[in-house]
Amino acid sequence: MQVTIQKWGNSQGIRIPKAFLEALGMKENDLVELGRVDDHIVIKKASKKQDLTLEDIFKDYDEAYMAEDFDWGPPVGKEVW
Repeated sequence: MQVTIQKWGNSQGIRIPKAFLEALGMKENDLVELGRVDDHIVIKKASKKQDLTLEDIFKDYDEAYMAEDFDWGPPVGKEVW
């Protein structure tokens, strides 16, 4: 099957026929992973999104972080401090 790459906003895109998606078990709004292998574009259904717990997010946290003040310099425009 041949399709044409077309302008889509500031990007380019292709349209994938519905029958093609159905044969692959995909549908509109499914999340996919896009990859490149040599000179081929590979599109595959993304693995299920894993919900992170707070424990997952902070598992590598070593409690050594200390917040610091940062000097952004003097106002440059019409900022109000």
